[in-house]
Amino acid sequence: MNISEKILNAGIVGAGGGGFPTHVKAGAKVEYVIANGAECEPLIHKDYEVMVRYPDKVVQGVMLLIESTGAKKGIIGIKEKNKEAIDAISGAIHDPRIKIHLLGDFYPSGDEFILVYESTKRLIPPQGIPLDVGIVVSNVETLYNISLAAEDQPVTEKFITVAGAVHRPLSFVAPVGTSFKDAIAFAGGVTVKDFGVFVGGIMMGKLEFDLDQPITKTTAGLIVLPKEHILIQRKSRTEQSMRRIGKSACDQCSYCTELCPRYILGYDVQPHKVMRSLGFTMTGEQMWNQYASLCCACGLCTLYACPENLYPKEACDTAKADLRTNSVKWSGRKEVIPHPMYEGRRTPLKQLIKRLGIEEYNHPSKFQQKKLNSKNVNIPLSQHIGTPAQPIVSIGELVKRGQLIGEIPDAKLGARVHASIDGVIKSVNRNIVIENY
Repeated sequence: MNISEKILNAGIVGAGGGGFPTHVKAGAKVEYVIANGAECEPLIHKDYEVMVRYPDKVVQGVMLLIESTGAKKGIIGIKEKNKEAIDAISGAIHDPRIKIHLLGDFYPSGDEFILVYESTKRLIPPQGIPLDVGIVVSNVETLYNISLAAEDQPVTEKFITVAGAVHRPLSFVAPVGTSFKDAIAFAGGVTVKDFGVFVGGIMMGKLEFDLDQPITKTTAGLIVLPKEHILIQRKSRTEQSMRRIGKSACDQCSYCTELCPRYILGYDVQPHKVMRSLGFTMTGEQMWNQYASLCCACGLCTLYACPENLYPKEACDTAKADLRTNSVKWSGRKEVIPHPMYEGRRTPLKQLIKRLGIEEYNHPSKFQQKKLNSKNVNIPLSQHIGTPAQPIVSIGELVKRGQLIGEIPDAKLGARVHASIDGVIKSVNRNIVIENY
């Protein structure tokens, strides 16, 4: 059995948040394999801990992808400030085909388009993917999982960071399907009465108040903030409210565009023009929506660049959805030339943290070697891009950790799902609930 088949059997998907089934990438033919260890979301440190604690497995994952894809080189992108991770990974590299590329401490250095350009100087074509320029990119935790797949171990656990308004900010390992409530309790519980949780990160994550929701294969972290924090208040507004505020207040200053990471890299993303689609011009929104197509939804325009605290990122989200609904194809500029101020306009992470008002929470989330042991888990059958897995277990059935419980439908893009604890099946629906014996 080759490594691509082992990856498929293990149910590996992009652990950094993307959720793309990794066996597809492993079956491609490329020139470079790039390991994404940038981890640019504020307050999240789980990738750093993966590299420091398990460098051999990360490097082995790179080697396995090199062999699977026929790549000539492997590149591991790590921020220059993360000296301990650099030292650990350097000590695990024993093949001249693999090298480390040092990244600056800016946001979003982990964006695939930026990471590919920074490490190879190749520019992914508009509407394209790394494969279009002979590259496969995988998160370092995904590569860790690939090394386990080579030993026939499926994905049953997730590295996460729990930080913000908690007593003991931590990075640790939890069974897939563990509730947010249990994960936050493992970090000592919250320090405030009313709070919200950013799932996956403040910049690109989702705001959640339901603590019964489960950790999935793509959950990078849980950031707890007081309910009165401006970030919670802003994210809690309805889309209608965001649009109304934007329509009345946007003065077309273009700061959102001038500081957009994709725009300064040379792509035709212009959030200030997308804001015109809100209805304060006589021109049709379909034209302005085109300028959102290449947006990576990093959130920098909304949470950092806009001097009036408007919502250009959310306008871009709506614009992209409208284009898909109306089957409108992108017709923008195909030529990509980095802006002369590309390096000068990059956003330092330290400055972003200050702008977000989260400096008091910006400290290391130390790795807890002891794993969280969940008494019950709620495992979604859809934790990935593609078709949800189909359940192959029934209520009352006894299962073991690592046992296959969700299969990929025939000829569909998807990922297998496995039991993350020993127990009995209590519920089978869109999720499978397992309760410990």
